[in-house]
Amino acid sequence: MESLINAWQHLPAQISPTIFSLGSFQLRYYSMMYLVAFAVVYFLTLYRIKNENYEYTAETIQDYLIWAMLGVIIGGRFGYALFYNFGYYFRHPLEIILPFDFSHGFKFVGISGMSYHGGLIGVVIVFFLFCRKHKINTWHFGDLFCPAIPLGYTFGRIGNFINGELFGRVTTVPWGMYFPLDSTRSLRHPSQLYEALFEGIVLFILLWLIRKKKLFDGFLVGIYICGYGFVRFFIEFFREPDYQLGLVLGFMSMGQVLCLLMMAAGMGILIWRKNAA
Repeated sequence: MESLINAWQHLPAQISPTIFSLGSFQLRYYSMMYLVAFAVVYFLTLYRIKNENYEYTAETIQDYLIWAMLGVIIGGRFGYALFYNFGYYFRHPLEIILPFDFSHGFKFVGISGMSYHGGLIGVVIVFFLFCRKHKINTWHFGDLFCPAIPLGYTFGRIGNFINGELFGRVTTVPWGMYFPLDSTRSLRHPSQLYEALFEGIVLFILLWLIRKKKLFDGFLVGIYICGYGFVRFFIEFFREPDYQLGLVLGFMSMGQVLCLLMMAAGMGILIWRKNAA
């Protein structure tokens, strides 16, 4: 048993985050997980259209997901700069969008740092723009996607785990892990796996089970936003806060502050849409 625990605790060091590299360019599993996540959402959404009498075409779903990809990437990046490292990116604004390092010659370094909440804001913006352009019922269209979205998170968080990033706080539990990017070499909670399980699989099962029982347009949207905010808020107690930011308000991480706002928004949507029904 001790050997199994030891193997588990050192598993991150045995996983390469890179699929292949060409010079300074690297293709990482994390990038591929984004594509897998969108593919999962796409096929589950098509399943709902076919079996639940939603009057949308596959082409409409494909077009929207392209918009959503741009919203996730742009919103996630700008959200990270705004919420988690504003001072640095205020002084180095080009580094928000340029994946190159010019300090020691010319080197491709990729873009490091994405914010879920920033990505959500980006998706919401392009969502409303898309629905307005195509004259689509916003809340009805949102309810179509929401049950499928959490399962996509599962793959995104697995990508974080393979990357060895966003690891948890120091712990003594036997299922803790050592992450190569942790300069302290401490045993830590594998919080990426907690998030993959609860933000992904558990929330997906909940929304998938109630998807046909929605009470009004926007019901699943509100439940999804509240549910994600609630789960993420508690998992943040096990996740290491961003080193450059630490805890805010004395005891909460920035992620928890944003999750409280998210839960409030979700509750507001549920009350508003219920009264409008």
